[in-house]
Amino acid sequence: MTDTSTAIERHHHITLCVGGAQEDYDFHTKVLGLKSVKKTALYDGDVPIYHLYYGNDHGDESTLVTSFPMRQSGRMGRRGTNQTRVLMLSIPETAMGYWRDRLRAHDFEFEEREVLGEKRLAFTHPCGIEYELAGVADDDRTPYSSGPVPPEFGIHGTHGITVSVRDLALSADFMAEGWSGRLTQEEGKHARFEVGSGGTGRIVDFVAEPELDQAGWMYGEGIVHHTAFQVADYDVQTKVKAHLEGIGFTDVSERKDRGYFESIYVRTPGGALFEATVSKPQGFTIDEPYEQLGKGFQVPPQFEGQREFLMSYLEPLSYS
Repeated sequence: MTDTSTAIERHHHITLCVGGAQEDYDFHTKVLGLKSVKKTALYDGDVPIYHLYYGNDHGDESTLVTSFPMRQSGRMGRRGTNQTRVLMLSIPETAMGYWRDRLRAHDFEFEEREVLGEKRLAFTHPCGIEYELAGVADDDRTPYSSGPVPPEFGIHGTHGITVSVRDLALSADFMAEGWSGRLTQEEGKHARFEVGSGGTGRIVDFVAEPELDQAGWMYGEGIVHHTAFQVADYDVQTKVKAHLEGIGFTDVSERKDRGYFESIYVRTPGGALFEATVSKPQGFTIDEPYEQLGKGFQVPPQFEGQREFLMSYLEPLSYS
């Protein structure tokens, strides 16, 4: 029997379906102060859609937020239950005041709340996706060093996600049996699971909201598309796939090459799409040197030789 009880280590990246490309780029780089790590296009399908990556200097695992700007397609996402609803990012506990002032200065309305013992600032991406900045005492991940936010106040990476579900029990079964998760906290209709060594960057929260309508899972503006989790290597990834299939999740995807990492995907019983990811050794420098990271557009393999077409088709994006 294969032991996969510790296979899922931490978040790798979280991917959103957002609105306009420029709107998203400005929000993540100018308001949140993240680095533009990579500009490319979605690897699936035959119609070009941007895929934008944001994170710290090197785009380290668990610092990454990525987006598919969907407004050009005209498709709107359907929000509801059985869907990841909230993206939580980690900031220093001592930076809460700085972020209150920064959000006000950029005309973002926010709400202060405390959930599961954590102080958070809640606001929304311009396309409506819910964000929360969680104050974390000890986060050893390195924030972006050269952005508009001083590093001592900067975002260290992902903190967690909140998945809206109809039934907490089904998600608890999946996390415990299929995704290396441990139940660490419960509070009302909230349940927290942690993977790997636990703590920030390893959190999956569930909230029971059976009163909401069923969410949609198609690409469309205004929803979280998936959360990727890091595993150690291809052997572990293969074992995770076999384990999931062995407990009944027979629709786990084949390994997909995403250029900078390789992934398998599974639709959880709570509706959220999860990904088990293995980074390539070169990371984001596989197609451009570190000094140029995120500055130019990288053509994905299925559009090789079609740079002029891509740049004329995709909406204009100013990097300044």
